[in-house]
Amino acid sequence: MIRSMTGFAEKSFNSSNLKVKIFIKTLNHRFFDWVLKGPGLGELENQLRMACQKKILRGRVEIQMEIDFLSPDSWQFTINRGLLNKMVSELKSLAAEASLPFNLTLDQLLRLPPIISINQRELTRGDKNFILAAFDETLQEIIKQREKEGREISRQLHRHLGRIRKSLAVIESLFKKQPDELRQKLVKKLKDLNHNSLSEDRLSEEVAYLMQKFDVVEEINRLKSHLKAVAELLDPGVDEPVGKKLDFLAQELSREANTLNAKAQDPDIIKHCLLIKNEIESIRQQVQNLE
Repeated sequence: MIRSMTGFAEKSFNSSNLKVKIFIKTLNHRFFDWVLKGPGLGELENQLRMACQKKILRGRVEIQMEIDFLSPDSWQFTINRGLLNKMVSELKSLAAEASLPFNLTLDQLLRLPPIISINQRELTRGDKNFILAAFDETLQEIIKQREKEGREISRQLHRHLGRIRKSLAVIESLFKKQPDELRQKLVKKLKDLNHNSLSEDRLSEEVAYLMQKFDVVEEINRLKSHLKAVAELLDPGVDEPVGKKLDFLAQELSREANTLNAKAQDPDIIKHCLLIKNEIESIRQQVQNLE
């Protein structure tokens, strides 16, 4: 399945104990890159990461998670009574020494750190399973987006391949006409130089030499081979990431197109070489967004 590397999803989930909001954004990256923002999840983060890597093999994955604990049992409320009693005793003693009235409300005492601590309890197994299921559902939304965009990119790539094939067909047709054109140019040049003594065999040898020098058959065949390989990777039945392979083939296509352009002598062939190079550049840009 052809997939892009970009996507965004946002979902909220509720259980009896938790309210969870998950944001996932995926971006282009050469490798798998994981970023989680939110509360510390300990070992649960590793489980989320592994679950993600099973479905996303390449790209930057940015997750933001918000977790609200709904049940009072999910919180720990602690008063440091020993410290509180000590502080009250010391303050009373200080007030007596200074002959000042002691007037301290409970509200004022409770504001003094660290008299009170409020902490979240450890996530239960049920909580962890709930978060994992919520994350997986959000991740499925991302996968659908990546597959949808991948299908659109695949259609665009097929259009580029079709235009390249058309230009290659024109180049092949023009190249077949080159021997006669070269012969006519040589004969005209000899006449212009008042040199008509070149035999037919010698003329054929010169034409053959020039054709060998400007021969582009090998480049055309290699381009056709690379185009076939690209089309095979774009087949919907391919069940593996193809982005890196397509990127490599795009570079090979570019190299062959440059060589073809350098060897071409006919202006019409050069024109189609430039068209091919433009199509390949579009391919290179698009495949870099594929997983």
